[in-house]
Amino acid sequence: MSNPYPHLLAPLDLGFVTLPNRVLMGSMHTGLEDHKRDFGKLAAYFAARARGGVGLMVTGGFSPNIAGWLKPLSSRLSMPWHVAPHKQIARAVHAGGGRICLQILHAGRYGYHPLSVAPSRIKAPITPFTPRALSSGGVERTIRDFVRCAQLAREAGYDGVEIMGSEGYLINQFLAERTNQRSDAWGGNLENRQRLPIEIVRRTREAVGRDFIIIYRLSMLDLVDNAQRWDEIVALAKQIEAAGATLINTGIGWHEARVPTIVTSVPRAAFTWVTKKLKSEISIPLITTNRINLPDVAEKILADGDADMVSMARPLLADPDWVNKASAGRTRLINPCIACNQACLDHVFENRRASCLMNPRACFETELVDAPLARKKHFAVVGAGPAGLACATTLAQRGHAVTLFEQSHEIGGQFNLAKRIPGKEEFVEPMRYWGNLLAERAVDVRLDTRATVDSLRGYDSVILATGVTPRTLSIPGADHPKALSYLDVVLHGKPVGRRVAIIGAGGIGFDVAEFLTQSAPSPTTDIARWSHEWGVDKTYANRGGLTKPAPEASEREVWLLQRTPGTPGKRLHKTTGWVHRAALKMKGVKMLGGVAYERINDAGLHVTIDGKAQVLDVDNVIVCAGQEPQRELYDGLKAANIDAHLIGGADVAAELDAKRAIEQGTRLGAML
Repeated sequence: MSNPYPHLLAPLDLGFVTLPNRVLMGSMHTGLEDHKRDFGKLAAYFAARARGGVGLMVTGGFSPNIAGWLKPLSSRLSMPWHVAPHKQIARAVHAGGGRICLQILHAGRYGYHPLSVAPSRIKAPITPFTPRALSSGGVERTIRDFVRCAQLAREAGYDGVEIMGSEGYLINQFLAERTNQRSDAWGGNLENRQRLPIEIVRRTREAVGRDFIIIYRLSMLDLVDNAQRWDEIVALAKQIEAAGATLINTGIGWHEARVPTIVTSVPRAAFTWVTKKLKSEISIPLITTNRINLPDVAEKILADGDADMVSMARPLLADPDWVNKASAGRTRLINPCIACNQACLDHVFENRRASCLMNPRACFETELVDAPLARKKHFAVVGAGPAGLACATTLAQRGHAVTLFEQSHEIGGQFNLAKRIPGKEEFVEPMRYWGNLLAERAVDVRLDTRATVDSLRGYDSVILATGVTPRTLSIPGADHPKALSYLDVVLHGKPVGRRVAIIGAGGIGFDVAEFLTQSAPSPTTDIARWSHEWGVDKTYANRGGLTKPAPEASEREVWLLQRTPGTPGKRLHKTTGWVHRAALKMKGVKMLGGVAYERINDAGLHVTIDGKAQVLDVDNVIVCAGQEPQRELYDGLKAANIDAHLIGGADVAAELDAKRAIEQGTRLGAML
């Protein structure tokens, strides 16, 4: 078979080693790095990606000293006795045919602990701790710590290191005037501010020799005020190359930046333009990153000359066999990353182990394993939403016969709502994947079929994944023509007026507000429009690559209301909630908490806010007030002595939790 992706799958010669393809598994903390007891699990996680064909991997960040911790007692490689646990990671990756670099990350003022240090005593907005300013001697000790960490990584068997110089961590803090207000040899003019990364790379190369990969993660687009100019970034890149770096990786945005960089509403490959902008300035290979999730996207980036290599982290959480499937022309079976962040980054920021909404086995490779198949059974799965699809395909993968009943004309369940929301176009991809997987695993799919107790007799077991129904509103006028459910609006396309009140500010309420205020097509499909809306300056005329945001005006006036006091959206996911709140704020949506709903009539929605009665003169009231489990079949199956299991929304209907639904379906399918 001819190579389906000739640029993506081409070898990359680094002089002393040749990588088999242009795929870098980028660094991402999983929570397994913080304790040596978990290194066996971490080794299995990386080994699965090595067997899956990834050209080069980078670990989550390891601090070179205690001051550089991300949090107390977190990942660190700084002492000889730290080496032994790492050896099992390197051995496992090499046994799988892969290569791996350890990322050296000093948190600087982003450290969530009282021992943090920084160029200057300036607190970051994302941590409560004010850092201590490093002395000149402290800077020198920090450089030595970086070098020692790289030497220990080589001793542990790693193929190289990535020096983390972006995302607003310590090295990045030295580069920007906003965080470096020193007047000594490490601050002030450009040469002094750039001295730290150059010295780290130069001394690391001297210490590890020529046959060891050094990746430098260069912040090419800070996306914060008073940060680097483009000419400064070019100058630094040239110095880093001269100091001995093997590869330069692209870093986008500081963690405190108010521009989204990796969520699903960011267009695919939205930042490769900045990597291309640097490409003519240096001669070593450049890696580009952010929102690259499928082979055709990666192939186009490389074919267009934007970069020499592509970095992906979350897509390789979703599918460890991503590269092998691309190589074999089986792209249709790649489990997609939808950039939801719900099980990966959200978990990490909540001090939980990372995984993947689409692949609950990620980071659980040694735990979520299939039970031995004692005998082939015949299962009925009712409902082709995320829970049912996960369970049906898992059962079929193990060798069971599976019949999948779905009363609608298509698979996907609630994902068919999500894919219609501007900024959530990625939710189309799971249906592509699941549809192909059902065919691949010979699942008997029966669409437009309502299962009954009688039709479910004769199966070894029945899994009910019948989902949810919207909860109705219990106020006078709930049946008024102005009142619509979110299904009416998003799924059935009922007309909505220009003035709208949304009752319920959970995830569904925010999605409906996005649906009603974003113009079509969504900016998610257009990098230029999206950049304009969020204030990303592709001309790089300003420091940090920022310009004034210019959001497109909404055609509707929208109120987003919740009963609970406080600002709506506080319970949204940690790493994406702020994006939704900011997007709706740019559209002029009025978000109000502590609202009592009184009645709906011709005058509009009658409410009480802070003890004051008001009437919102709206054309429509859209109800997003939660869901109820849809499980009418369950009692009938039990009465007929048919073994039955509830999963997904049919089990628990609190919000629309695809992460829990898919994990529950996968675990049940692996066990039965």
